[in-house]
Amino acid sequence: MTLRAVLWDMDGTLVDSEPVWARVQLELLAGLGAIWTLEDCVNLVGSDLSDAVDAWMARIPAGAIEREELAERMYGEVVGTLKEEVEFRPGAVELLQALNAEGIPCALVSASYRVMIDAVLSHLPPDLYDVIVAGDEVTNGKPHPEPYLTAARELKVDPADCIVIEDSPGGTASGTAAGAFVIAVPQWVTIPAAPRRLVAESLEQFTPQTLRDLLA
Repeated sequence: MTLRAVLWDMDGTLVDSEPVWARVQLELLAGLGAIWTLEDCVNLVGSDLSDAVDAWMARIPAGAIEREELAERMYGEVVGTLKEEVEFRPGAVELLQALNAEGIPCALVSASYRVMIDAVLSHLPPDLYDVIVAGDEVTNGKPHPEPYLTAARELKVDPADCIVIEDSPGGTASGTAAGAFVIAVPQWVTIPAAPRRLVAESLEQFTPQTLRDLLA
């Protein structure tokens, strides 16, 4: 196998946005009368927005807020924060730029909607990603393989010749189901080792050549 493309998750992988999500969830849901903990936030890491809204609504007293309004408020506060400032995960931008310099195509494959992706990418040089697949642009979100299969198809590469970089169990399952090799860099949750999967502490150890070696 030859490395043809690298497919990146965003939240928790490229950018350290999970603490922002956690803070907004804890503050907003408490204000609506829900009991919501940091452990609940962790359990939603990597989830599709629709699934997250289901979980939030189940904890909120009946009639406190409509589903659509909750999603808009939650998303709006997170996007507003990310427009102002983001913190990138260690080694992520450096690896992305190195891949770009060597002409290895990259895709951003996120459960987040396009408006949030745009907020994050506004802090990066343009055109580092050849393809973007947003959560509101697929029928089935992670852990379904559709997001990563869509990215590979748009890049015109075989998923087996791709490396997926993820931080969540659901995203890792999505990349594996699509047939890619997965590098898992967990931050909030534990991801076990498995065939065609490497669990790493940081992206700082990787270069384009080490990624090629993983598929060689």
